[in-house]
This record gives sequence, C-alpha cells and structure tokens, in this order.
Amino acid sequence: MKKVAISIVLTAALLTACGKSGGSMDHSGMTQEAGSTQAGNVQAQFKLSGDKTMPKQDTTITIKIQDKDGKSIDKFDTVHEQQMHFIIVSKDLSFFNHIHPDYKGKGEFTVTTQFPTAGDFKMFADITPTGMGAMNKSQWITVQGDLPVQKPIEPDASLTKVVDGKEVTLSIDHLMAGMELNLNFNIKDAQTKKPVTDLQPYLGAVGHVVILTQDAENYLHVHPTDEKASGPDAKFMTTFPHSGVYKIWGQFQQNGKVFTVPFVVKVP
Repeated sequence: MKKVAISIVLTAALLTACGKSGGSMDHSGMTQEAGSTQAGNVQAQFKLSGDKTMPKQDTTITIKIQDKDGKSIDKFDTVHEQQMHFIIVSKDLSFFNHIHPDYKGKGEFTVTTQFPTAGDFKMFADITPTGMGAMNKSQWITVQGDLPVQKPIEPDASLTKVVDGKEVTLSIDHLMAGMELNLNFNIKDAQTKKPVTDLQPYLGAVGHVVILTQDAENYLHVHPTDEKASGPDAKFMTTFPHSGVYKIWGQFQQNGKVFTVPFVVKVP
C-alpha cells in the first residue's frame, strides 16, 4: 500500500506543573525555569503513516524535533532511560499509552503502535533537548471509523483501585490548586492484603505518574521523590496548576510486568 504522510507542525509552548506561562518541569516534579525561554524555540512535526489512520492497525508515527527556523535539533538528554517519553490518550481519557520511540538521529524519532478505536487522540512528545530543559509538544489527531460512546470523566468516589492483583490506594496530603503537594501510592496484594515490597525499577525509578486536566490541555509528568523505593509506598511531589478535574495514571513494575493505575480527582 502506498504511504502518504500526514504532517502537523507544532509551535505551542509547554504547559507546566506550576501554571507559569511557558515554564517547564524537571523530573522530580519541581519547576525548572530554564525551559521557559527555550520551549518556544522548539517545534515538532508529527507524521502518521497511511492515507488515513484506522483503529487496530499498525500506525508508524514519526516525530521530528526542530528549532524555530526548521533546523533539526540533534542532541537530547536521556531522562529515565529514554530520550523521548511518548504519551497517547483518547479524548475521554479512557485510553492511555506510554511508549518510547526510537531515535534515528537528526532530530527524528519513530514508533509503531495501534489506536484502539475511532475518535480523537492526543499525542505528547516529552523531551529534553540538551541545554534547553524539559518540555513537551503535543497534537490532536483523528482516527477514522465509527466513534464509540464517550465515557464521562468523573471524579472517583474511592481512591482505591484493584489492578492486576494489586490493591492501590492513592492519598494526597492536601488537595488544593497552586500548592506543592505529595501523592502517595500504597500498594498491597489484593488477595492477601500484604504490602508489596518488591516493586522493580521502571525506567530507572520505582514508578512514574502522568497527570492531565479533563480537557487534556495541561500535562504533568512526575517522577518519584525516592526513586529507589520498592514499596509498599511510592511517593511523588507535584503542583496542580488550577482548580478542576484531573486524571492521574500511576505506573509501576512487579515481576517484570508494568501495571497502570488510573484515578480521577477534583482539585478545589
């Protein structure tokens, strides 16, 4: 089949954990002002293989990182074992995928994946160009086909979930916008209720957390305060930039398998 590329050029500035215009967030969850003057000098081109994107079919995504003049940016810092963390979410945030494109050189990354259904999806390229600080570039795309019923994004009545045989409870010390706060994921065996103490490093840390606002416009990628922890607690620090509904995905690894735990909270 002949491949036709769909190209989208991004120039949007970074959305940050602290709500400061154009700033960036380092991987301990703290504000890093170095990126605030650099993110606007970086753009990304996303190209999707095929004449149209269809659900449940392999789609190769190419991401080219360039400066504002269209020149390739060649060097990227390796952050938690990867030069790019690539996040894909559906519009209703029911689908979440955290994958890692291969770096081909000259600012070009590629990854092959599948979209589960038709509808709108948002892609986030999370990068740290050398000397520029952490930043992300994002773009919506539309997958062709019959749109499934959209699920409402509603705050969870309980912040305890059972996933892959693990009972995970999220606690937040003070849920308030604009204030630095702590997130703690407590993990137990769902059957025995015994604390899980053998979490394995996932991308070099005990876990990773991605947070999005309900409209997917504000993106936070948070890393643990104690990267070498092994459970039952995995602690993170971040700041919700403003009031509203947020979805939180915690990712952890045990026995060689990564499990993802989603929570929805309303921040006053």
